[in-house]
Amino acid sequence: MTPSSSAPRPVDIVVVTGMSGSGKSTAINALEDEGYYCIDNLPTALVHRFVELCAGSGDLSGISKIGLGLDLRDASYVDKWPSVRRQIEAAGHNIFVIFLDASDAVLLRRFSETRRAHPLGHGRGITDAIQEERKMLAPLRDRTALLIDTGNLTVHDLKRQVRELVSGHATTIGPAITVKSFGFKYGVAGDADLVFDVRFLPNPHFVDELRPLAGTDQRVSRFVLDRGETRDFIDRVRGLLEFLLPLYAAEGRSYLTIGIGCTGGRHRSVAIAEALAQQIRETGHSVIIRHRDVERLS
Repeated sequence: MTPSSSAPRPVDIVVVTGMSGSGKSTAINALEDEGYYCIDNLPTALVHRFVELCAGSGDLSGISKIGLGLDLRDASYVDKWPSVRRQIEAAGHNIFVIFLDASDAVLLRRFSETRRAHPLGHGRGITDAIQEERKMLAPLRDRTALLIDTGNLTVHDLKRQVRELVSGHATTIGPAITVKSFGFKYGVAGDADLVFDVRFLPNPHFVDELRPLAGTDQRVSRFVLDRGETRDFIDRVRGLLEFLLPLYAAEGRSYLTIGIGCTGGRHRSVAIAEALAQQIRETGHSVIIRHRDVERLS
């Protein structure tokens, strides 16, 4: 007897969520570029059923990669999503959640520039709506494996980062890693899970011929890396990661962001981020490098 339908197939699901104005539409567009079938603002109550249709043998059976934009436009999202996610994962499907965020000041500026209404703006000002949304999303933000701070990203930067992340998660042997350099004078990298301060090293800024160069330049790199204390520091960080990464993987962590900070984010942190990323990549992990402040000259 011929079965009426084939067994459900696992579906790869990427959920884009986070603060309104943080770039979710841009991230969804990047997923579409990677071949994901994307739906923005699908009611949370319908997500499980939609995944079942894609995993079955009906008209949607050819869809194996789904991108979903979920947020507080659905008032039930925060309450319903945890149980919906458990149901989907229990059925054997893969879920990766990307939480996009930015500072209140950045979000306020974006809403002012676009003049779009905030989902929670009915009867309250934009500032109050942003603060209320942040409060409501806090439980989901705290449980998200991947947080991207879009405050310093252009549209093209965000698209590129999302594409790199989703293309790399299938081949990594553990959490996909982003190594991000930054300057403390411009604020700590808000999306970093681990932060290392390298301001203890001599600063190339005070060497006239090195000041105008970036940490990616070989001359600056040699100045920073050809020191016993730098090599010792990188070895110790690598050892810490060798201990931590299997533990993160065991807890289901999909992504990890490592922040390397110096004063201006142009010399020391950039050179060390490049060197550390190369060493991590040699262990088989997927690594993306980001230099947040390297183009700043002030």
